[in-house]
Amino acid sequence: MMASLKRIIAGALCLILLSIGPVRCDKADAETIKTDDPDITMLTGTRSDATESSTDVPTGIYHTPSSRETDATTSLPTGRGHLTESDTEATSSETVTYITGSHASSSTTTSDKKTSSTTSTSTAPPQPTNTRPCNNYPELCDRKYGNVTQVGCHNSPFVRSGSAAANQQFPVVDQLNDGVRFLQAQIQWPVNGTVPHFCHTSCDLLDAGPITDWLRQVKDWVASHPYDVVTILLGNGNYSTPDKYAPYIEESGITKYAFTPGLGLMTVDDWPTLGQLILSGQRVIMFLDYMANQTAYPWLLDEFAYMWETPFDPVDDAFPCIVQRPPGLPQPDAKRRLYLMNHNLNAEVSLLGQSLLVPAVSRLNVTNAAQGPGSLGMAANNCRTDWGRAPNVLNVDYYNYGNYPGSVFEVAARMNNVSWTRRPCCGPDSSAAARMEVARAVAWMGLAWAVWMTV
Repeated sequence: MMASLKRIIAGALCLILLSIGPVRCDKADAETIKTDDPDITMLTGTRSDATESSTDVPTGIYHTPSSRETDATTSLPTGRGHLTESDTEATSSETVTYITGSHASSSTTTSDKKTSSTTSTSTAPPQPTNTRPCNNYPELCDRKYGNVTQVGCHNSPFVRSGSAAANQQFPVVDQLNDGVRFLQAQIQWPVNGTVPHFCHTSCDLLDAGPITDWLRQVKDWVASHPYDVVTILLGNGNYSTPDKYAPYIEESGITKYAFTPGLGLMTVDDWPTLGQLILSGQRVIMFLDYMANQTAYPWLLDEFAYMWETPFDPVDDAFPCIVQRPPGLPQPDAKRRLYLMNHNLNAEVSLLGQSLLVPAVSRLNVTNAAQGPGSLGMAANNCRTDWGRAPNVLNVDYYNYGNYPGSVFEVAARMNNVSWTRRPCCGPDSSAAARMEVARAVAWMGLAWAVWMTV
């Protein structure tokens, strides 16, 4: 009787563990932005209409490719093969893991002594099911880059507590650790400066430092995450020619991983798969919005030759899914390109004598939500309906906010048609929360095992 009771208790403990799942360590299911939040500057006042809008679309600086590049990806592996680590090279500054892939085959040779003939046969073994995640999901390894939806950080470097000009709460390494794979940043030149910086409109307003520092952090992260493809969109705030930026980009070391497609236009279907990019080592896609010169710098892609954007710095919470840049792009051409959905709601304020659009932080719980009017989820669904395919980039401010922390990643999973499992998010504390979940799960299983063993 006692043994049966113990078995019942042990079984009940296991059922409790399975039913409650890991205990979440988020602050709340729906993180609410409070006016006394020390990490967010709340802006109050009446909106004023500026005589010159900062969202005016530049004209006359767009390049139209004259031909399509039909062999842009011929240097990449034709198949994914086996995504396996082959060896690791350690240096004083970084650790680089190299990936190799190949389709193995087996051969059999038989001989007939009577006829002095030899017959050889060759067979390819069944291909294994890949369980290695590419950009966090095994299903994406065989997915073309043009058929993947990524969460993007609008103005990724602009992280500063208490600054109304900031766009993100956590720095770039945390952004990448949390699952962001698209990073956008705006380059400016400080007054009398000789080194390009990441600055928000003006370096007097928010200066995130030299571009090399931020790019080096991204490069280090890429080097230590060999199964991830990261995209960087550089905003050319001064419309400088790329030779002014290239030496500093190259100094960071990130061009070692840069994808080089060749000249000409690749359509959305011409891009390689994530697995091909990973196996080739070309795991960083780098765009420049204006003044790109791919003849001189083939790794710095002309954004608007490959991609179009919905209205940037939006103030309309309906988020119309229409082409704003490049202006005048015919719909048939737009359907053949990647597209970026700007979903970062703004409010207009006056700072340091400038009219500036800054994140509407009081609306972030709605703007970054997975569903509902004005939400990221609804806007992405609307875009998919309008264009027949999902956006390639969901470009957001403060990705950690939403109807729950990290809800933007649920939207991306839906667009990619992959299973979404909610996990602790976001920032440096999320990894500690994940470890606590594992520890609690192990403790429950240990308790159940202990009771079972006493039977």
